Amino acid sequence: MLSRSKFLISVLILFSIFLSLPVFAQPQPLQSNPDSIPFAPAVNYGAGQYPQAIFCADLDGDLDFDLAVANLWSHNVSILKNHGNGSFQSAINYGVGNEPQSVFCADLDGDGDLDLAVANRESHDVSILKNNGDGTFQTAVDYFAGVAPVSVFSADLDGDSDLDLAVPNVYTNDVYILKNNGNGVFQTSGNYGVGNGPVSVFCADLDADSDLDIAVTTSFDSISILMNNGDGVFLTAINYATGVIPWSVFCADLDADLDLDLAVTNRDGDNVSILKNVGDGTFLSAVNYGVGNCPYSVFCVDLDGDLDLDLAVANACSDNVSILRNKGDGTFESGSNYGAGDAPTSVFCADLDKDSDLDLAVTNIAGHNVSILRNLTIFLQGDVNADGKISLEDVINLANYFLKGSPSPIPLASGDVNCDGKYDLVDVIKLARYVLLGEPFPC
Repeated sequence: MLSRSKFLISVLILFSIFLSLPVFAQPQPLQSNPDSIPFAPAVNYGAGQYPQAIFCADLDGDLDFDLAVANLWSHNVSILKNHGNGSFQSAINYGVGNEPQSVFCADLDGDGDLDLAVANRESHDVSILKNNGDGTFQTAVDYFAGVAPVSVFSADLDGDSDLDLAVPNVYTNDVYILKNNGNGVFQTSGNYGVGNGPVSVFCADLDADSDLDIAVTTSFDSISILMNNGDGVFLTAINYATGVIPWSVFCADLDADLDLDLAVTNRDGDNVSILKNVGDGTFLSAVNYGVGNCPYSVFCVDLDGDLDLDLAVANACSDNVSILRNKGDGTFESGSNYGAGDAPTSVFCADLDKDSDLDLAVTNIAGHNVSILRNLTIFLQGDVNADGKISLEDVINLANYFLKGSPSPIPLASGDVNCDGKYDLVDVIKLARYVLLGEPFPC
């Protein structure tokens, strides 16, 4: 172990080296095709009949992601527990209402584990299944949620620190709000009109006023935005045009300007609409990007480790998932397609195999199963030159990136040494302390 004085001398020498070294050649990613993200072929796991929607969450408290799947025709939810490596146990099924179309995992009763909320189209209710703490669930309790609820999202809508529910109803063109009493018991607090045929809901702070607003796709070529007054009461919906038969919506900062944009799949348009936020919860006109046939679901996440958010889209009629990489400014490259099962309708991204990249879980409604596509992108935190080890050269390369404008690490995420989601000289210092002093790795 170096003394403090020796460390300071090492740092001074190191930075004098930085100033004299030529710019290093750009490191290459550990994958053969830099224009696509490598995924392993799909591995399928049985679910119920006509699995419609999926959610990944740590349901049993063992620090890996399990699967919750809403099965449309078997009127139940399948729980598939993760072995810890991205392979899954056989499904265990729990009864819910009739024709469940959406499932959301959240701590609804404030006991520290994740419960289930399920929207049931034909029984006109939402089923709440409380977690016993080990990933097994109590008998469902049902709450009326309007006529034909088809999606559910859980969020603190009224600012009282518990999680409420927003539920769109496809036949009555409205969104029901079910407020949480604080213990996972719900009461209807009102319903709000939106466009015709609402099918998907997402709650997020769209106007940057610290409360959560609602975005709802309507199957008649628009998306409705309901702004929150701050207390879980919402203003009249404002509608924005999308593509043909918009189906799924995801809110995320796609252009890195610190506000939340919209990604919307257009089922009959075979494309995804991107609506950029002006910053106040109003949106620019949609820009469309082609995907596969009948895109039903979209998820926004950093799949390639470059710290911007890419798109994963489940395409029901082409039996694949389209991945569109973000150029960094909220515009997207052409999609790369990866085979899934028979008629994929829902996609969720999570680190299923605990290798620090994000994998895909996809429901296949006609295949009665779930496809797992493991992300094979290889990167090691701190290995900025992608040579498979962490050394002094990585420290020098990272310092050159900040101090001399040399090319960035590939993927950029490998340079976020302390895993705080940003890149600065703190990362250089922490990496240097790890390499030179043998201190614990900071991430």
